Amino acid sequence: MKTKQLGNSDLFITRVGFGSWAIGGAGWQYGWGRQNDDESVAAIHRALELGVNWIDTAAVYGIGHSEEIVSRALATWSGARPYVFTKCGLRWDAKGRTRRDLTAASIRQECEDSLRRLKVDTIDLYQIHWPVDDPKRIEEGWSMMAQLQREGKVRWIGVSNFDVAQMKHAQAIAPITSLQPRYSLVHPEIEAEILPFCRRNGIGTIVYSPMASGLLTGAMTRERIARLPDDDWRKHDDDFTEPMLSAHLALVEWLRFVGQRHGCSPGAAAVAWTLRHPAVTAAIAGARRPEQVEDVVAAADLQLTPTDLYEIETIAELAG
Repeated sequence: MKTKQLGNSDLFITRVGFGSWAIGGAGWQYGWGRQNDDESVAAIHRALELGVNWIDTAAVYGIGHSEEIVSRALATWSGARPYVFTKCGLRWDAKGRTRRDLTAASIRQECEDSLRRLKVDTIDLYQIHWPVDDPKRIEEGWSMMAQLQREGKVRWIGVSNFDVAQMKHAQAIAPITSLQPRYSLVHPEIEAEILPFCRRNGIGTIVYSPMASGLLTGAMTRERIARLPDDDWRKHDDDFTEPMLSAHLALVEWLRFVGQRHGCSPGAAAVAWTLRHPAVTAAIAGARRPEQVEDVVAAADLQLTPTDLYEIETIAELAG
């Protein structure tokens, strides 16, 4: 599988990485319901077998459970070790409700906890999960990230969900290796300012939810949404409910048509659309079962034609 250099780092990553938000399961406010841990491990192994060389996780996914599953998968994997990316800055209470915390002490503790759960000596890419409104707290948090890098606890540091002003503020303290923003046909908002800024400044971009949290996979239907457990955050999200749902499902049918031209799924076409942007280094694609991995990984080598892009973007504009 082809690789691309991530920002200012020495990491050359595959165009698609394994996302482990969903495999964290339930127990917190953005959980995906109960998951089968054995299937999750098998999904990670299948992605690695197909050539994926990085896994993205976060401390908050499943309140630490996702990192533990990633560790379990690595312990039982006999091939080359993939890069492991994780995130900090979201803390939780006993009920799984999250809050943002970029204090230096909190970030250091989160780093130590992630190293323990992942059972690694160094985190390859450590990212602030969400910014806060207070610039001084961003400065404090990013300064600690740079300190952790100097100490060798993390190799490279990045941010997630930051806007341009917040990235500029962080850059004044230490270089940003990467940004992890939401990006899909359903949510293309970062195209206006954020992606051009990253490209101009040599900041790698690894986009999350390129299939809109499963909405664009081709497997999501009204009936399936209705059957989602109450502890799956998507059941009540605006994208998965009317009036937006009908427009999004119409877009999926057009993605299905484009995918058929290339022998791939609608989800693979959706991921490939994000990868066509020159500022995007790679896309995070989640899977909970091994059979879900094949189609998604196919997106890494899928070259959409100008006709494909015109048709997809025209329908997406109408759907929006």
